[in-house]
Amino acid sequence: MIKKYNLNKLSVLLYFWTFIVQADSFDTNLYNNHGTVGLINIPTARFYNEGVHGISVYDGTPDQKVTLTSNPYDWFEASFFYMNLQGIPYPGYEFQDYKDKGFNAKLRLKKEGVLPAIAIGLYDFAGTGKYSSEYIVSSYGINNIDMHFGLGWGQMNGLANGFKNPLSYIASRFLDRPTKSGLGGTFNLNKYFSGTTATPFYGISYRVNNNIFIKLEKDPMVVEIDVIPYPKRESDYSFGVDYSINNNFSIGASFERGSYFSLKFTYKNDPQNTFKKYKYQEARVNSDDDKYTKLIKNLEENGIGVNKITETTRSLGLELTQFMHSDINLVEQIIKDSSRNAGIKKNIKKDIKIADLNAVSEIDESFKRNARTIYERDTSRAFNTSTSAKFRPFIASREEFFKGAFMIENDSELILKENLFFSTNLKYSLYDNFDDFRFKPKNKFPAQVRSDVKDYLKNIDQGVLVGRAQLDYHLTPKTNHHIMLTGGILEDMYSGYGMEYLYFKQNTNYALGFELFNVKKRDYNWGFGHLDYENKIYNANLYYRNYGRIPFDMKLSAGEYLAGDKGATIEFSRSFDTGLEFGIFATFTDVTYLEFGEGSFDKGIFFNIPIYGNLIDYTWRPLTKDPGAKLLRKSTLHNLLVKLQPIN
Repeated sequence: MIKKYNLNKLSVLLYFWTFIVQADSFDTNLYNNHGTVGLINIPTARFYNEGVHGISVYDGTPDQKVTLTSNPYDWFEASFFYMNLQGIPYPGYEFQDYKDKGFNAKLRLKKEGVLPAIAIGLYDFAGTGKYSSEYIVSSYGINNIDMHFGLGWGQMNGLANGFKNPLSYIASRFLDRPTKSGLGGTFNLNKYFSGTTATPFYGISYRVNNNIFIKLEKDPMVVEIDVIPYPKRESDYSFGVDYSINNNFSIGASFERGSYFSLKFTYKNDPQNTFKKYKYQEARVNSDDDKYTKLIKNLEENGIGVNKITETTRSLGLELTQFMHSDINLVEQIIKDSSRNAGIKKNIKKDIKIADLNAVSEIDESFKRNARTIYERDTSRAFNTSTSAKFRPFIASREEFFKGAFMIENDSELILKENLFFSTNLKYSLYDNFDDFRFKPKNKFPAQVRSDVKDYLKNIDQGVLVGRAQLDYHLTPKTNHHIMLTGGILEDMYSGYGMEYLYFKQNTNYALGFELFNVKKRDYNWGFGHLDYENKIYNANLYYRNYGRIPFDMKLSAGEYLAGDKGATIEFSRSFDTGLEFGIFATFTDVTYLEFGEGSFDKGIFFNIPIYGNLIDYTWRPLTKDPGAKLLRKSTLHNLLVKLQPIN
């Protein structure tokens, strides 16, 4: 009887443990109206795996919102949004609705176990703060039911059952929440978790089947003040239904606070599920091919070019060119498989070049002196080209909420010599709505170098445009010391010439160097003419890749920017072997906060999402200003050489 009881008890524990494991499942959680994993308006303590990203589109009353969300880590969720307040005029541009943008963030404090999961987070924590809220929330799941309870401040403190702010027992300053909104792109630390009261909220979701989710929450959003003029609250509760079309797409409808219906569309993607790992391709060989020919064919079939093969009595030396693979472990596995299929049993020493830069060097002078050459590739010219669709967004302009262009872009490269390259980028607009750009930037200090981007975009429909046409000369004059010389049309807005130096040592997690360029501003017709602006820019750069418990890439640069201001930029990013990248940056220069104007200093986020051939590659700034502006180069020495460093 005791054994039977213990067995039943163990079964119950395993049963509940199964639910706990599924609690943060990609399939059972969805974004809420604010682009955060949650229910309707309230967040939950649920998180997706690292690398998951998504877009949510919300249509409510009066607000409409587009949010892009990412999980750089499985314990951290970040998102940014653009919102439109219907029927509320934009000050100074009353012909259109009010626009705003902001950031959200959520941090996991505890995973679910015997006790609930716990997370802490912020809605709209910088700038005007229309949704400015802070919260702590817990979540616990049983079978198809997921339960959530939390405490909200700010705009999530809108119910009558609030109680005294518990943080006021730590410091009385938490009782005072500033009511004045900040300027766009600024942080108001005194707001966070402050106010005389805080409001408890709770919610529950029920998974009816694999596709349908029913949600009910006690909705704490403030409606009594004019920050966002929601309809009058008729109920403290909101309920909704979400339908998952598949693992990536879902639609939802909610009835919020008994006052109005809203609709939501979401897309989410987990690269761990959708990314196909590279599979070794065995080349077709002839019966009379010798083992070296078989090796060359197998390597080239898998995207690795062979420049030279040398041999000693004990080892085989391979000088390789590699563009395709960004994982050195994969490259080494391909070499191993190709050698085995070719019947080569000797030890392999390899030199790997990227654009003729020595990225990996294992062949030493002693080997070269004793080796005989088996094969050397013909170094005659080669030509590579690719054409793909691109989407170029321009969101929350003063003319209209959404602007954008669907483009066809061709990128071509002519290899004139092993270390001399001519590359071009040609663009053709299939559709765009940039024609009615008419509002000029308010601030052009210290020089107009980026704030007139609209003048370029207005002409993007003028046929085939030249985005880039440049020559690059690469050399590695000494081990670990790399140089790039560049000249031509360098990007959409600038031509020029210059050089970059980088010290990059194999198997280390740091690199350092500098760059110096003379640039001239291109004319607005994307032609070969120029405007009357020229400047010399220079930067010293330090790169660091952290492989610890919190992996990240950091870049610190300092020098002179396009507009002539001087200062420093710091970037933090996370890259994945799927090609996905998320990052944030901030730039501080000798332009004062007052001179910079709204936003105070340059900052933003950047991301690359490899959908349909890198369809989305975007850098987002709260405001397009001239201070802190950098040259947008095709590639840097570090970008080329870091490809063969392990992904963190």
